[in-house]
Amino acid sequence: MNRYIKEYKWSNIFAMLRNLRSEPRICSDNFSRRLVVITGATSGIGYATAKKYASHGADLLLINRNEQKTRMLCEALKYEYSVNCSYILADFTRLSDIHLAAAKLSNLDRSIDVLIHNAGIYNTTRILTADNLEAVFQTNYLSTFILNYYLKEKFRNQASGRILFVNSEAYRFAAFGLHLDDLSWNRYRYSGFKGYGSAKLAQLLSLLKFNEFFRGSGVTINAMHPGNVKTNSGQNNGIIYRYFKKLLLDHNSQPVDFAAEALYYLGVSTEVAMISGKFYNQTTEEEPAPPALDMTAAEKLWEISLELGGFHEKK
Repeated sequence: MNRYIKEYKWSNIFAMLRNLRSEPRICSDNFSRRLVVITGATSGIGYATAKKYASHGADLLLINRNEQKTRMLCEALKYEYSVNCSYILADFTRLSDIHLAAAKLSNLDRSIDVLIHNAGIYNTTRILTADNLEAVFQTNYLSTFILNYYLKEKFRNQASGRILFVNSEAYRFAAFGLHLDDLSWNRYRYSGFKGYGSAKLAQLLSLLKFNEFFRGSGVTINAMHPGNVKTNSGQNNGIIYRYFKKLLLDHNSQPVDFAAEALYYLGVSTEVAMISGKFYNQTTEEEPAPPALDMTAAEKLWEISLELGGFHEKK
């Protein structure tokens, strides 16, 4: 892992800090009757993004765990924008729910134009799911891997489509890479920053592999940092974290509409139509830190993810 330190560049850090102050590019193109799938759309970035795509005429398929909130959101979008809105219920802390949602998506009789992986959680303490996996890793990363793996042939057969990870500059908290021998933090000491950063780094490593699969197909897959936007993420944690978030993280935050604008641009704009395998700070392309470019780690994570996801692909 020490080799990562030698590969870090100050220019990379300065570019990240500069990009954090940038604003997203705007796309005003119509997206009428195109299908957009968004996970975690009942609040925050997902909610604002659903409204943004609906305002441009897109059909929406939302994947959430709360039926009442989802139904109310769909009804509101239908009423305000006259668009089609449907949903799949899934709790990503349950592998069985993830597989059921992925199977339903793969069996759709229409193309998915944009898939936005937005669902995520932040825990300050280590919590295991019913599947005996660390909850942030399973929800933020493994769910995206399973959905993409189910859908990879569907997307390639479509010959077009865009997949977007709502990622985070917090992947940099995993500065020495992933503990591939202990992804559920059974031996290594867990912290909220390290757990969240590792899950986001895992997303970026999976991006390398999925981008290889889609190369030349017309399908693109990219990741983006949504900016410092104010969301309800982390409200499940204790009073100390909530106070810290309110005092520091949310103090200079931007409205979630900034992230929605960036996700619409990356999902629709012709300017990025054929760009794939990239990381964006909102809509500014950025060179990832060394751990996110490690293809050897990506290969190992791929095999582990197949096993954890129940695919058991032969090597």
